[in-house]
Amino acid sequence: MAATYSELPNKLVRAANGIDYAYRDAGDGGVPLVMLQHFRGNLDNWDPALIDALASDRRVVTFDNAGVGGSTGTTPNTIEQMARDAVAFITALGLGQVDILGFSIGSFIAQEIALTRSAVVQQASKPARR
Repeated sequence: MAATYSELPNKLVRAANGIDYAYRDAGDGGVPLVMLQHFRGNLDNWDPALIDALASDRRVVTFDNAGVGGSTGTTPNTIEQMARDAVAFITALGLGQVDILGFSIGSFIAQEIALTRSAVVQQASKPARR
């Protein structure tokens, strides 16, 4: 039987922004679901029953934001910076497409990621001017 969320070890990944992010990786398969925590929340604040249920048929990744819990760095003071940090974490794991679930302030971060990533895609799809 696979380990439950509360039994999983914390891992670290260093992002290009120089921050070491603490994270847990549960489940397997499909597009990974990256979870964004509430204000001052860390890996231990997620309900193991929720994560285990979500991870029963997909990969679920939780992490500590910069400056929180087991992650290094300074806690950002804007949603925009929190979103940039989350993208740095996702990139450091080598994840391409992800689904994002944000809880409380994490939902604001998820919206900012969607807005900024959408702007990047729109900019890249514009034809070059001659």
